[in-house]
Amino acid sequence: MEYGTDERKGKVSVLTLQKMKKKGEKISVLTAYDALFASFLDEYMDMILVGDSLGMVVAGYETTIPVTLEQILMHTQYVRKGTCHAMLVADMPFLSYQISPEETLKNAGRLMQEGGAEAVKMEGGERIAESVRRCVETGIPVMGHLGLTPQSIHAFGGWQTRAKEPEEAKHLKEDALSLQEAGIFSLVLEKVPAALAQEVTESLTIPTIGIGAGNKTDGQVLVTQDLLGMYEKFKPKFVRKYADLSSVIRSALKQYNDDVKSGNFPSDEESF
Repeated sequence: MEYGTDERKGKVSVLTLQKMKKKGEKISVLTAYDALFASFLDEYMDMILVGDSLGMVVAGYETTIPVTLEQILMHTQYVRKGTCHAMLVADMPFLSYQISPEETLKNAGRLMQEGGAEAVKMEGGERIAESVRRCVETGIPVMGHLGLTPQSIHAFGGWQTRAKEPEEAKHLKEDALSLQEAGIFSLVLEKVPAALAQEVTESLTIPTIGIGAGNKTDGQVLVTQDLLGMYEKFKPKFVRKYADLSSVIRSALKQYNDDVKSGNFPSDEESF
């Protein structure tokens, strides 16, 4: 059954996303790390990503690099419990796919078989093409990720926009085509110039998902806690805050504390 953002009719699949690109229907993606948030997202999103951003948002790391396969696996299992309609994609963390195609296949297989993921995401271009190919040939859908790739943040020397210079832009376009040839079903473009993202999007037959890459990509992804105004340490320009839950949460916690201290909670009606 076909599925889209205007009318929810069934399960999102790779085929669904391909049809959405052909129709010009935008693809919505957000991150989740537990069953409760996943159940909210599942009502609206086309894809849910168990991102290695959990390292920063959930675990309190400074970067995504310390995140392990076991952590991604555990959170994917949680998110699986709250997901029925959206396509569930799990990030492959640092060193889970860079060592060899064989190691990549084994780790991606665990995220599918044990975690319940329906696809995996890897960062990098031509250098991971063989690993992508091995997974795809085995029946594991792979999403690519180019531009600002957070697992390479130390190599980049910061969070600055990527592919602004002609040489790097040319390399990114070549990587995109290489990944498509290797079999990826979709490509994340992070923090690259909007014009470049549009050019790459128009050159590919697979959908592109932007994050800080303008509005000409086939879809958009954000970290859920960013758009809800919950994560305050990192405030990139490309995040639009749709809520300010941090202030709401603090207000509720303060009121609870005040009520407990004053003896106002629990009331007679809330007691047995």
